[in-house]
Amino acid sequence: MSFPSDIFSRMFTDKNTQLLYPKEDVPDHDIEDIVQTNIFKVMLNRRSQRKFEKKDVEDWKLEMIFAAADTAPTAGGFQGFEIYHIKNEETKRKLVDAANNQPYVHAPVVLVFCINPKRIKLNFPPETIRKFSQQDATLAAAYSQLPAHALGLSSIWIGMFDEIKIKEILGIELSPSSILCLGYPVKMLVPKPKRKLKDLIHEI
Repeated sequence: MSFPSDIFSRMFTDKNTQLLYPKEDVPDHDIEDIVQTNIFKVMLNRRSQRKFEKKDVEDWKLEMIFAAADTAPTAGGFQGFEIYHIKNEETKRKLVDAANNQPYVHAPVVLVFCINPKRIKLNFPPETIRKFSQQDATLAAAYSQLPAHALGLSSIWIGMFDEIKIKEILGIELSPSSILCLGYPVKMLVPKPKRKLKDLIHEI
């Protein structure tokens, strides 16, 4: 497979030029479209979506989303977060219950972002390290949403859930920070109006 740019090659291959992301060959024209995507256009047109088609998301698209999450800035570069890719249908149904019965949690792709403070090797109080880890996980989830939209998918960020239930369902000790649900939208929604910058930005 040929890569359209050196930066893309460095991101998606290892030192031995073995394919890391995506792990399967992708048509060159698709790669070209992705690389040429205008980040500002993606941000301006992204909209949360709660209705997804019953259609699987290609593995190569998921791998590109994971690779984007991996590039998110983190405290000290220690990446104090973990991502759980939920494939089991019964587990998804249980997560719906844990997330205040929000039905769209049962999406084609469900990613649970968790904090992992133990990864952050910095000399700060535990509460500060935990805050860093929360920020790391949040940034990783946000970095996942933008490439998802660029790849023709939509997403919905879930922040209302029972942490204890999720930990029990997944059998983990790490605390969840967010659930990101992804899939092909039934209909691509028009972005809602945002605040005017003069009302948003406060100069001091």
